Amino acid sequence: MELGPIWRAMMRNKTGAILIALQIAVTMAIMVNAISIMQERSRMMARPSGVDEANIFYISSVGFAEDFNERVAIEEDLNMLRSLPGVVDAIQTNSVPLSDGGWSMGLQTEPGAEIQGTGVAIYFVDEHGMETFGLELLAGEDFSPGDVGWRERSDTEWPDKGIITRAMAEALYPDDPDSALGSTVYINDDEPLTITGIMKQMQAPWNGWSGVERVMLVPQHTLFGATRYVVRAEPGRRDELMPQVEQILADSNKGRIVRNMRTMEETRERSYRSDGSMIKMLTFVIALLTLVTALGIVGLASFSVSRRTKQIGTRRALGASRSAILRYFMTENLLISIVGVLAGGALAVGLNMWMVDAFDLTRLGWYLVPVAMVLLLLVGQIAVLGPARRAASVPPAVATRTV
Repeated sequence: MELGPIWRAMMRNKTGAILIALQIAVTMAIMVNAISIMQERSRMMARPSGVDEANIFYISSVGFAEDFNERVAIEEDLNMLRSLPGVVDAIQTNSVPLSDGGWSMGLQTEPGAEIQGTGVAIYFVDEHGMETFGLELLAGEDFSPGDVGWRERSDTEWPDKGIITRAMAEALYPDDPDSALGSTVYINDDEPLTITGIMKQMQAPWNGWSGVERVMLVPQHTLFGATRYVVRAEPGRRDELMPQVEQILADSNKGRIVRNMRTMEETRERSYRSDGSMIKMLTFVIALLTLVTALGIVGLASFSVSRRTKQIGTRRALGASRSAILRYFMTENLLISIVGVLAGGALAVGLNMWMVDAFDLTRLGWYLVPVAMVLLLLVGQIAVLGPARRAASVPPAVATRTV
């Protein structure tokens, strides 16, 4: 079948064809960029936090009684928690990964207020921190009991030791991250701190932060009024231990409130809830746009068949087969769809370039545009199949009708 006659016939009534091609182009541009955003969000949601999420839960304690001694309560609680059957280890800390609330500071390799520091998330832990979180120490040594101090809200001085993640070491010493071990960095502009260990990975409390894997552990208990205990259970015993821990803490000291017990898995779900909702919304938008585009193709093809019924009958009377009529309409729609996906490919790339600059998104994967082209061409051919089959079923006798 010659494409020239089909194209010229289509251009004589080109308004509908142009509208469908534009609809395909817009659908493709939105589809490709929406899928790219969904992929980026999915990768972000799948990032490991570095801790033993499946077996960790945490709970908060807030004292209210006049005779409540926070330091004594922390010491007694930790001894009790660590002695429970099924508990691997437990600590008191200020935050946990993905909890959306924590402490951050700037570290710099040279002292001075004029030097720009590198942001790092701070977790206050004791010598049980690595074991409780299930972290992997790549180099150096863990904290010892003698390293651990006590920090009140008004304190501004920092301990002289810290353990950082590999990502933080790379940020501080991009040319030689291994040299971070044993080096002296500065916090609060000029307060020295020695890096005594480098751990493999741990995430900050804020999932949207660009430095989400820049983390430092410091050896301090906190006396901030509210205490958070993190408990790591033996595999399979987390759910069994959670109500026990809550009840024991509540019964052991009536001068406080025990609340906000959550698992790390629940924390991850809450942290990425908005991203999950966005993925669902974008999936719905893609499906809706694809459906609307398909219905538009069906409508245009049905209108074309109705308008050319007598012409189709004449061709049938002159010997055109059903398959020839079917191929005609399928080819006509294929030409419209090709124009649409080519324009859509250019529009998708342009839109992505703008979003990369405006919103710091990742660039399109090289395969997204060709895959979307094939998908929309296939959708177009499936959508036009029904009207094309109706056209092919027009009998030759229609050509003899005067009305």
